[in-house]
Amino acid sequence: MATPIFFSNPIMNIKNYFILFIGVISCQAHATLKPLDHIVAVVNEDVITNTMLNNRVKDFQKQIDISQLARIEPETLKKQVLERMIVDAIQLQQAKQFGITIDDLMLNRMLEQLAKNNKMSLEKFRETIENEGLDYRRFREETRNEVIIKQLQQRIIASKITVSDQEVQQYIEQNESLDSSKISYHLRHILIATPEEASAEDIARAKEKADSIYEKITQGSKFEDLAIRESDGRNALNGGDLGERKASELPQLFVDAVRDLKPGESSKPIRSASGFHLLELISSSNDPLMVQQTHARHILIQTSSEVSDEQARKTLLELKKKIEGGQSFAVLASEYSDDPGSKIKGGDLGWTAPGDLVPEFENVANSLSRGQISEPFKSAFGWHIVEVLDRRDLDQTKTNKENQARNAIQKRKADEELRLWLRRIRNEAYVEYIDD
Repeated sequence: MATPIFFSNPIMNIKNYFILFIGVISCQAHATLKPLDHIVAVVNEDVITNTMLNNRVKDFQKQIDISQLARIEPETLKKQVLERMIVDAIQLQQAKQFGITIDDLMLNRMLEQLAKNNKMSLEKFRETIENEGLDYRRFREETRNEVIIKQLQQRIIASKITVSDQEVQQYIEQNESLDSSKISYHLRHILIATPEEASAEDIARAKEKADSIYEKITQGSKFEDLAIRESDGRNALNGGDLGERKASELPQLFVDAVRDLKPGESSKPIRSASGFHLLELISSSNDPLMVQQTHARHILIQTSSEVSDEQARKTLLELKKKIEGGQSFAVLASEYSDDPGSKIKGGDLGWTAPGDLVPEFENVANSLSRGQISEPFKSAFGWHIVEVLDRRDLDQTKTNKENQARNAIQKRKADEELRLWLRRIRNEAYVEYIDD
């Protein structure tokens, strides 16, 4: 991926950029002229160059080819990819302000885990990526950026989500009456977005477009191809694939729309605050009743302008050494941990089920044996060491139902809040498109 060019004053520096471009041409009047890279978009104080855009387009086209989706018109794909890059750039800028970073050591561990999940060594994984026509260096940096963006989203959105006990009980009653709490759906999604303060004309125009897409689907067009071409959703470039989710993790209007569909069938357009949605049911299934719970405790050191990643990591290494030397984990957690909720309990997180904790934490905890203490690792909240105290398999109980309901409501609210937040930061950003 090409190195971003930073400007303190976008408009003035862009002019200087083209003056430099003309100067280079003048100096090479008697030499063989070679085309130079050029800017295609300014995003606040960053720029997206034509090389950066073309590289991303090639990567997405390769993914589309591997997924055996229909070929998309180059200009349509380029437009979708550029918009994705703009939104990503805005988020990376905000992540930088929060001090969210992923160093090479942490990135290497993530890639090793990704290779392991695919039953490969890291060398074989890299070879496979390159054999598919993808640039491994770009793949590596895009992975870094995706993790940074995910951590930013978790930090921004989590603080805005609250779930009351009344909402939990209402949710349980509703799902028990519908008997849908055990069902999971694999869906594709197309979103035709409307502005935050949409006029009647905006809504009518979006509905007309959604109806037109639905008509194309009924006439045999592939849902995933239309998603890539037309959708404003975050999963557009994946053919609108939302993956498999429990019914409890989906907006209720989605569940209502697909409940009576057969695999391969699509819903008519449905409206929400974000715009108009079309859904295709790929499959549905029942989840098992048993869950494995983990009892763990941890120590958290948060980074700040005074505490760097390396300082936090070194502090945890020293604490781990003290614990292994016989000092009490609980006492050290009470003294050093930056997690106010568990600090007063000696770092004890209690019993947790899959999905209760952030993925980075769960992945490390799941790799540990009972009584084992992890090496320092980083999540969206800071640096941790964790000790697994015990594990157990448990049937569904009232407590589990309440935890699942609360998590499902949080996820549903978070998805909607994320859509609104992404739209808001996109509208507030300074974005200028530069013609060739």
